[in-house]
Amino acid sequence: MAQNSTAFDVAIIGSGIAGSILGAILARNGLNVVIFEAGSHPKFAIGESMILETSETLRAMAEFFDVPELAYFSSENYFSYIGTSHGVKRHFSYLHHTPNQPHQRERTLQAVIPKQPHGHELHLYRQDSDYYLMTVAVAYGATVLQNTPVRDIVLTAGGVQVITADDRQFAADYVVDAGGFRSILAEKFGWRDKNLRTHSRAIFTHMVNVPCFHDVTASRQTYGLPFRLSEGTLHHIFEGGWLWVIPFNNHRQATNPLCSVGLLLDPRLHPQRDDLSAEEEFFTFIERFPGVQAQFAGAKSVRSWTRTGRIQYSSRHIVGDRFCLLGHAAGFIDPLYSKGLYISMMSVALLAHLLLEAHPSGDYSAGRFRPLEETTLAFINTNDRLIANSYKSFANYKLWSVYSVLWLLGAYTELVRLSSIHARAANRRDYFELARGLKLAGGGFAGFDVLADKIDTIIESTNPADEAEVDRAVAEIKRLFGAIDWLPVPFREVLAGKNHLPANKLRLRLFRREHGFMGNGAYRAHFFGEHSMLDVTRIFVREKIKYAAPVLKLKRRFSANSYQQ
Repeated sequence: MAQNSTAFDVAIIGSGIAGSILGAILARNGLNVVIFEAGSHPKFAIGESMILETSETLRAMAEFFDVPELAYFSSENYFSYIGTSHGVKRHFSYLHHTPNQPHQRERTLQAVIPKQPHGHELHLYRQDSDYYLMTVAVAYGATVLQNTPVRDIVLTAGGVQVITADDRQFAADYVVDAGGFRSILAEKFGWRDKNLRTHSRAIFTHMVNVPCFHDVTASRQTYGLPFRLSEGTLHHIFEGGWLWVIPFNNHRQATNPLCSVGLLLDPRLHPQRDDLSAEEEFFTFIERFPGVQAQFAGAKSVRSWTRTGRIQYSSRHIVGDRFCLLGHAAGFIDPLYSKGLYISMMSVALLAHLLLEAHPSGDYSAGRFRPLEETTLAFINTNDRLIANSYKSFANYKLWSVYSVLWLLGAYTELVRLSSIHARAANRRDYFELARGLKLAGGGFAGFDVLADKIDTIIESTNPADEAEVDRAVAEIKRLFGAIDWLPVPFREVLAGKNHLPANKLRLRLFRREHGFMGNGAYRAHFFGEHSMLDVTRIFVREKIKYAAPVLKLKRRFSANSYQQ
């Protein structure tokens, strides 16, 4: 479509993290893009906890779409690029609580995030990260219209008309609805689907004066953990819900005193207290858990509390002729494992690829974009079952202690697959061909899918209140894990009662020919193809050098000097 002030190749509704990244990619690759934003940046957003899968996807996107800025939020080593308002994430930690009892230290799990080869993960201060990514889209040529709500979208065989609240009209070949739960197109076509397994509602805000949990209970050394609980994402879990603690002030360079705090509750067990404000309900609820209450004794909110009804929804369809739903417009489950950004980033990556492939021919039919629908819904459905069964396992620590290993294994195999296809792909088309079959956890490996279905089925058929039934379920789940030869040794140690994955994951046993890191048989073929251990080592070293903090600082200094000249 010819470039002018009201005619575009692609129109994007929403300039959140998904819409802005998509706009930056498309504009960088030559498309004429407009992004409509009902509000203005900077703006509050949740979804602050990064995971390895999300970061690896961002690094692949940065390379294959030639938008290096996308990698900036994948590692702590980029602080000099993005600023120090973000926190560091060195682990995922889970403390299981029983009402009216001090926390039992043995009911702890710390999943350490490896520092090598890329550096630790981040806690994103979203008003800064999203604002920055919006400016990246503008820098590459996208038109961003802030304070411009969209009133309607009209679809025709020949194109799209976007009508704003002030009755301006914009034409496009394709429209992406990244407008979140209140998606115009999801409502227009009646696609909303709330028939999901997970049930949770939320109460959340940003706070100050939230101490490390160790400062109000026992020390890190007493807990026997590699890192303090404040050095990562802390989850307090209990029957019917959980509470997140995500600090932005947890490293030496930190300049942001805030801490993100949110309480997720199953409304079937913990219905909303309409007689209390959101803040009063939060503090009244945590009174039943002495350790949690102590952590928030002196905490104060710095913004209004948000309280929601049930937050789960999906869509019966994602794509149509000349349009699609993206990110939270397509669906949302629960932030328990921080999978939401991974779902969004993989969907953005695939959509950008499909749009760039479709642009030369002008074929924007629904059929051409079917892979986006299949992938997005597969990710949402996997997340739904994983989180629903996690909530169920919270009711009995013995169930949680074994079900948590399925989450760990699913995330680990997904990361291995993502890293492998990134290394093996010669170009963007190769990458997305190899990525087919991913569904959020397990890396698309058939052996994992079979195992996960068996374990999920056991959890779904077990009554957490029946101890004999629970003991049988736990024994069977441990037997299933024990029967596979590709379960990493650290996960076996967690099953045996260890409370953390190792901080240093490099061990000589990883190099064993048949049962080391690369495994054997179908597992090795799926995840590593023709790569040898030497190939994998070379890739690791290359990545370590490429993303090392000193190397990145030199690149930034060189870029600054070139700009000044």
